[in-house]
Amino acid sequence: MLIAHAGMSPNLAAITTHVLMTLFVLLVAWGSFFVCHKLLVPLMVQITKKTEVEWDDILLNEKTLLSASRIVPSIVVWLTLPPVFKLHPVIAEIISRTAAVCIVLTSLRLAIAFIDSFKQLEGEHRTTTQQYFHTFCGVIKIILIFISLIIIASVVIDRSPMTLLAGLGATSAILMLVFKDTVTGLVAGIRLTSNNMLHKGDWITVPKAGANGFVQDISLTTVKVRNFDNTIVTVSPRTLVDESFQSWVGMWKGDGRRVARRVMFDFRSITLASDELKKSIADKGYLKEDEMSGNMVNMTLFRRYIERWLTTRDDVNANMLFMVRQLEPSDTGLPVEFYFFLKQKQWKPYEHHLAEVMEYIYAVIPDFGLKIYQRLCQD
Repeated sequence: MLIAHAGMSPNLAAITTHVLMTLFVLLVAWGSFFVCHKLLVPLMVQITKKTEVEWDDILLNEKTLLSASRIVPSIVVWLTLPPVFKLHPVIAEIISRTAAVCIVLTSLRLAIAFIDSFKQLEGEHRTTTQQYFHTFCGVIKIILIFISLIIIASVVIDRSPMTLLAGLGATSAILMLVFKDTVTGLVAGIRLTSNNMLHKGDWITVPKAGANGFVQDISLTTVKVRNFDNTIVTVSPRTLVDESFQSWVGMWKGDGRRVARRVMFDFRSITLASDELKKSIADKGYLKEDEMSGNMVNMTLFRRYIERWLTTRDDVNANMLFMVRQLEPSDTGLPVEFYFFLKQKQWKPYEHHLAEVMEYIYAVIPDFGLKIYQRLCQD
C-alpha cells in the first residue's frame, strides 16, 4: 500500500513489491545460515568437546555441522518465497522446484560428509571389520547419489520418483555398463577383505604397478599405496585379486626379518687347513684347537665359526632358522649363502645391522685363508 501511495503505477508497484519481498526472504535465508554458521555450529562443537565420549567429536565435527547448516537457507526459501509469487504460478513453481533441488543436493552433501566422518574412527591400520564397513560406506554413497539423481529428475519433470524407478528396468544394461568398474571393484574389495588379504597400513609390493610401500586407503575402485619415495600409486582392487602382489605383513608381525646374502668364494683359496692356519684361528679366538683336529677344510671351519658367531649377536634371532650353506658352484666361484633373521624390521635399523654383520664377515674371511672371487676388468 505504501508503494501504491507513493505514486507508482500498479504494475511497477507489483514488481517493486515482489522484488522487495524476494530480497527480504533472501536476507532471512542468509540470516538463518549466519546464525547456524556462527552461533549454533561453534556451540555444538564446544558441547561435543566437553563430553567424555570421542565418537560425537568425530561424527558431529565442524565439517558435518557446516554441511547441515547449508540446508537451512534452502528450506527457508522453499517455504517462504513461492507464496510471494502466488499470483504467478509459473514463477512460484520454478522457485519451488529450484529450492527443492538445492535441498536435495545439500542433504546429499551432508550425508556424504557424515559418512566420511566415520573414517576418523579408524586407526593407522584398518581391521577387517573396519574395511568391511568402509566398503559398505562406499556402497551407501553410490546408492545415495543414485537416489538423489532420481529425486532431482522427478522434481524437475514433476513425476513420482517411483515412476522413474519403474522405468529404469529398460536401461539397466546401460547402468551396468556405466557402473561396471564400480561393481567389479566392489566385488574385488569384498574378496580382498573377506580373505583377509589386505588392510590399510599394510606394506605391499606390486611390481607390475610400480607399487612398493604402505597402503593408505582402500576404496571401491582404487587402492592407494604410498611408496617409500613418497609417490602415490593407485592400483585397482581387481588387479590385486586377479594378479599377484607381495604382502610384508607376515614379516612385520613376525619375530624377525630375513637376510639371505650370497658371497662368491675363489675355488683356489679352498684348501685343507694347515697347522699354522689352525693355530692362527685358535689364537684369534675363533675356534678351539680340539674342534679342528684331523683333516679340516678352511671353508668348513669358516662356516662353523660364522654360524656360532651369529648366535652371539643380540640383533640376530637365534630362535629362527639360521645357517651358512653352499649353493650350486658356478664359473664365478663357489656361492655361500648367509641365511638368518634380524630382530630389527624397520628399514633403516635393518639395513644398518645387516651391514654390520656382513662387514664383519668380509673382514674375517682372510683369517681363514679364503678369498672372495672378484672379477678383474681388463683394460
